[in-house]
Amino acid sequence: MIQVNLLNVDIDNITMLELLEKLRTGGVVFTPNVDHLMKLQKNLEFYRVYQEADYRVCDSKILIYVSKFLGTPIQEKISGSDLFPAFYTYYQNDENIKIFLLGDEEQVAQQAQQIINSKVGRNIIVATHSPSFGFEKNEEECLQIVRTINASNATVLAIGVGAPKQEMWIAKYRKQLKHVKIFLAIGATIKFEAGDVKRAPKWMSEVGLEWFYRMSSEPQRLWKRYLLDAVPFFYLIVKQKMNLYENPWLPPKKYIELSSDLKGGL
Repeated sequence: MIQVNLLNVDIDNITMLELLEKLRTGGVVFTPNVDHLMKLQKNLEFYRVYQEADYRVCDSKILIYVSKFLGTPIQEKISGSDLFPAFYTYYQNDENIKIFLLGDEEQVAQQAQQIINSKVGRNIIVATHSPSFGFEKNEEECLQIVRTINASNATVLAIGVGAPKQEMWIAKYRKQLKHVKIFLAIGATIKFEAGDVKRAPKWMSEVGLEWFYRMSSEPQRLWKRYLLDAVPFFYLIVKQKMNLYENPWLPPKKYIELSSDLKGGL
């Protein structure tokens, strides 16, 4: 599979349709955006978990523009909020696809379940669960969630509790989920599906201004993510363009080159 490297992440350069078809055989899907890329510069555990994903697809129009700037264009944006409805529509007639929604408030998740099942015409969302705040630190609660998912016979887990929690939870518990073959980390998508939060107008999403719409909707929560991370992000991208960027979790190039020289002299 062709990949495009942005900072320390290899992003799969595939279309939505290609991804949907590939998921017939299962897989873990993460959707990197600017926020993820900046967190990956600072969180080693998150970085290691990210490498385990079967698919890493572009969640941001900004990353599309950046990939073109670097000379390695990504062909399509596949955000979690676009992927999830595309997924349940694509597999609406496949009785083997049974989705468990994990995340958000109980009422919101149940509303999303009702709306999606109504759209699809069957109970494709078989169950939902709203975890408590800080649930990821409570092993007993997490194991109960695992048991609940297993009891539902769900074959797909769509988890929307924010990054890096959702990705790290998948990595820690996926092997204990007996029936689940497909794992989708979908962020705020459950709110969108429930109609609890409106998505940006299509034109804003297409030109790369969805972040501005979301920040305007929730300024206190999102201003830091979208504004304070922007400057260091673009600084690192310029460094990559100039071949000066180095993955913070790998040995510096100069040490790799020195090690190679020493081996060559032995």
